Amino acid sequence: MPKHDYTKDDIRQMAKDEDVQFLRLMFTDLFGTIKNVEVPISQLEKLLDNKLMFDGSSIDGFVRIEESDMYLYPDLSTWMIFPWSSDRGKIARVICEVYTPDKKPFAGDPRNNLIRVLNDMREAGFTDFNIGPEPEFFLFKMDENGKPTTKLNDNGSYFDMAPMDLGENCVVKSF
Repeated sequence: MPKHDYTKDDIRQMAKDEDVQFLRLMFTDLFGTIKNVEVPISQLEKLLDNKLMFDGSSIDGFVRIEESDMYLYPDLSTWMIFPWSSDRGKIARVICEVYTPDKKPFAGDPRNNLIRVLNDMREAGFTDFNIGPEPEFFLFKMDENGKPTTKLNDNGSYFDMAPMDLGENCVVKSF
């Protein structure tokens, strides 16, 4: 996916041109699970100025209730208007880093930690990185009505010789 060098003005203009009504601000918890908060477009300026706060105590493992105020700092290069629209209007998403009330990167934010480690590696002289997510999934059997069950459809493991099960014969169905 190409990286975009959007400016704040670019984002303001795209939001206006595309009639974006909501912003989906995405980040990950300690376990790498994607979280998000959706706010109205009226919050765009606060977001662009790194002044948009959220309740960090609502995210497992982040902070206690007494220190719950945290900031979402947008990575402007991740701005994307979803290609579908809803009856409420278009939605744009931006991936954010989590910051503490004293404007420091939150140590429990996996994205901040990745940025820190990459910077440490650059300072150590490394120039090329190969980093990416590792999506995993399970194949579930369908019941007699075509609904998914909790019964697995595969038995294979890493590096097993195929065919071990019916996994290679799966058919993708959308729900």
